[in-house]
Amino acid sequence: MMHGRLTAAVLCVCLFGFFGFAACERAAAATPADAAITVAGNRHVDAQSIRSHFHIGAGGRIDAAALDAALKSLYATNLFQDVEISRQGDRVLVTVVENPTIERIAFEGNKKIKDDDLKKGMQSKEGGPLARSLVHDDVERIIGLYRQRGYFDVRVEPETIKAKGERRNLVFEIKEGGKLAVRQILFVGNNAYPQSKLKGVIKTGETNFLSFLFDNDGYDADRIEGDVDLIRRFYRAHGYADVGVRSSADYEADKKGVVVTFRIEEGPRYRFGRVDVESHLKSVAAATLRRYLRTQAGAIYDADAVDKTVDDIASGLAKSGEPFATVLAQSARLSPPSASPRADGSRMGMINLVYVVDEGKHLYVERIEIHGNTKTRDEVIRRQFDVVEGDAYNRALIDGGERRLKALGYFKSVKIDTHPGSAPDRVVVDVTVAEQDTGNFSVMGGYSAADGPSVEVSLGERNFLGTGDIAKASLTYGEYVKGVDLAFIDPYFLDQRLSLGVDLFGKETLANSYQSYDSTVYGAKISLGTPVNDQLGVQWNYSIYNQGLALDPAVGTASLPVQQAAAAGPMWVSSVGTDTTYSTLDNPKIPTNGVRLQVSDEFAGLGGAAKFARTAEDVRYYHEIVGDVVGMVRAQGGYATPWGGQQLPLLDGFFGGPQLVRGFAPDGFGPRDITPGTTQDNLGGNVYWTTSAELQAPAPLIPADAQLRVALFADAGSLWATSASTVTTLASSLSPSQQIANSSAIRASIGASLIWDSPFGALRVDYAYPIAKQSYDVVQRLNFTAGAF
Repeated sequence: MMHGRLTAAVLCVCLFGFFGFAACERAAAATPADAAITVAGNRHVDAQSIRSHFHIGAGGRIDAAALDAALKSLYATNLFQDVEISRQGDRVLVTVVENPTIERIAFEGNKKIKDDDLKKGMQSKEGGPLARSLVHDDVERIIGLYRQRGYFDVRVEPETIKAKGERRNLVFEIKEGGKLAVRQILFVGNNAYPQSKLKGVIKTGETNFLSFLFDNDGYDADRIEGDVDLIRRFYRAHGYADVGVRSSADYEADKKGVVVTFRIEEGPRYRFGRVDVESHLKSVAAATLRRYLRTQAGAIYDADAVDKTVDDIASGLAKSGEPFATVLAQSARLSPPSASPRADGSRMGMINLVYVVDEGKHLYVERIEIHGNTKTRDEVIRRQFDVVEGDAYNRALIDGGERRLKALGYFKSVKIDTHPGSAPDRVVVDVTVAEQDTGNFSVMGGYSAADGPSVEVSLGERNFLGTGDIAKASLTYGEYVKGVDLAFIDPYFLDQRLSLGVDLFGKETLANSYQSYDSTVYGAKISLGTPVNDQLGVQWNYSIYNQGLALDPAVGTASLPVQQAAAAGPMWVSSVGTDTTYSTLDNPKIPTNGVRLQVSDEFAGLGGAAKFARTAEDVRYYHEIVGDVVGMVRAQGGYATPWGGQQLPLLDGFFGGPQLVRGFAPDGFGPRDITPGTTQDNLGGNVYWTTSAELQAPAPLIPADAQLRVALFADAGSLWATSASTVTTLASSLSPSQQIANSSAIRASIGASLIWDSPFGALRVDYAYPIAKQSYDVVQRLNFTAGAF
């Protein structure tokens, strides 16, 4: 025994110089196994590594249980195709057949998922062993990725191709098959809102005759998971604080597709009771935090408003020197819901809400780790957070960043988790995103009274090269109009929450039945946006453009003011201005509640030939009336005046048309030259006001995901005061025979609309009947518009 130990010790001394003391210990420990176990067939795997899977029992023997455990352990390494263990007297013989090494991994037949996305998370690795179990797991994972995207008929066949030596190329042959369609969407437990309303909330759609436009009817597990969150947020924003939502998807052979079911437990509806703020910080008085409140006593419970209030308070405290402060919205159900339901089927309860501010645990953000962003750059994601590595960890600020990431529209899903860092006071923030398409290409044909038949080709990218920048280009060509527009916006200029935009534009409008002259404008605009908060923002603009008009003899004798403007030739306009926007809309595209106010001001005369000041206001108020019916009231107004002894340029006045009062043609009302024998052009006015009232509802018998609505409306307004004459009716200021109609009489109309939030942008068709007009006005009952609603 002493001799054996001495031999091992001498061997340790010899090995120490090459491998270190740890290697000596392993060598000494391995000696019994060396004597008991013989390894054969290994070419690359060290025999000692194979022996390490065997555990020798007392007396130096290896029993049957140890042999079985060693066999399973060797197979688990994925290094061997075959392992045989046998006994030869007192020795154990281990015969192995090693797996080949993978030279390269390739995919064939995949069109819907990129190679890089398929390789992520694979068990098989280039340079690693070609193991049957690993390849099987990889096949299952690839199938799972396709099924998440709705391709349930996918087939994956792994093949190996001999490479140099004993290495192999591993090729996955993929037959994607057709995408599994969502044939039906069901809602269970929805008493407060009909299915048609909820189908408009989610992003998944049913297969129908419009599916080729929206491409939303394919089964997508990630999208359905997001829909669950959308439904939950919708309910919680409308008073249902206790709502629960679950989803399931079942394949039905008779429908040849999936039936998706959302099960909703609505719970009672609540109003806010008492809303208060408590501060447990000695340096912060609760009264100073009340300015951040977005929740008011008596209002319908709104979880979005609660979350935003928490964000605002936390952000304000962090900026004022309290980065570790925690803000918790504590809610208490004050009274149980009444036994009798309300008219809308809901039962009202009351929630007292207290925002409690405490000194939080002193934790710091060690790292922000980002995963899943195959296109979007890390810095685009990081800048949505009000914290960086090394800052104090504040959960409210992290939640605010998550909401901003979701609002970008770059990702199908956003998930944020935290886990402990390298020290007790360190936290690692883990951000996982799933990208979605952010590009847009459209070719849209249409007809408008002013432009005639036209086609517009537009190309846009909301996340240009993954930088978060916005790039847009459009080209318009029609019977009476030709135009081009190139725009680029950096929404985080100088890494601040400032937006810098550059717009190059040009447009030529030919003489038509609504104007007797050709007009041309081209130029550039630079804008700097400065958001005050998420509801209020100001955009500062500088514009320089050249505008001019030319007469078309084929049309006839133009009005004298038009002749004078044409004789003056083109002029440069250099102006500065602001666009101030305030919005509380619940949905910027299809609002149902809230206010939107926009004020635009322009001052021309900083260079250029024109000198004038102009302002325009537009305010809209939306409110749900009953069910899916939404009411909207709108008011517009504008005023323009020249300065420096000039007249207002003809093209810079306000022209009455369907954008102000529907039922009138472009340039259809306002000051007009009605001199006999002339083209009787609209001369533009300096002052206008309009009001509108509208009822909107989803179009019946049309799928909810089509976002098609119908509306009834009434408009009224007036436009008057032209620089071409004094403000008197039928004045003749420019020549004894000239007659200028410049009445401030009210124009009014009633009508109906179709409104479509289409994949190509907002489209609207209005049919209006004028009920108040002047004899010289030009009416047009049918009007088609594309662009913002």
